[in-house]
Amino acid sequence: MANSRILDYLLEICRRRGAGFLTLLDPDRLSAEELVQRATACAAAGADAILVGTSLMLSDHATVFKRIKGEVDIPVIIFPGSVGQIVPTADAILFLSLISGRNPELLVGQHVKAAPLLKEYGIEAIPTGYILVESDAFTSVEFMSNTRPVPRSKNDIAMVHALAAEYLGMRLVYLEAGSGANEPVPDEMVQAVVEYISLPVIVGGGIRDPDAASSKVNMGAKFVVTGTAVENDPGCLREIGSAVHSRG
Repeated sequence: MANSRILDYLLEICRRRGAGFLTLLDPDRLSAEELVQRATACAAAGADAILVGTSLMLSDHATVFKRIKGEVDIPVIIFPGSVGQIVPTADAILFLSLISGRNPELLVGQHVKAAPLLKEYGIEAIPTGYILVESDAFTSVEFMSNTRPVPRSKNDIAMVHALAAEYLGMRLVYLEAGSGANEPVPDEMVQAVVEYISLPVIVGGGIRDPDAASSKVNMGAKFVVTGTAVENDPGCLREIGSAVHSRG
């Protein structure tokens, strides 16, 4: 079996603490200095791992990863927008397949290009079914992926896509409202997907306060992801971390 050290670590966090708290840093929105500062703040606030990724790639990812990894002792994981964002110093990559869309490049095309690089660099790949959920805003991922999101009221559509991810052998399912979303994935959809599949569910996008994070965990989410809306507020980050880590 392929190396699963980082995935095992994340799942152990869930077993011990109820759920895992992940933070997403976008290197195209922040300078290298700001990224390092935010990463350090996230780690100090109780984040279990840091995701680094963007829809574009306007910065030097290799330098970003090296600097962040030099300052934190939690895993730094690629959250890829394209194969060009793979760097050899990453601890792992969420090997995202955008199963809610029908864009072949994001279902398998980019993965074929990425696979030999991941093997050469020895980066742990965590196969993840990525489901984009309708938001109240037209998000970057929707525009860049050229795919339509699952309607917020259509739990059944999200459920069957998540089940397909499980049957395809993926290890996680990620419900994503998208960067810039004002509203997170509906609680009812999270619960419906969690109860329909056996894979751990990640929820991200539009989560800005402890109550929103706690509600996702109460619905069964195993990981909650916060982004730029709260990453510059250490107090809020700590409160969200405490809300996610329901078992202390």
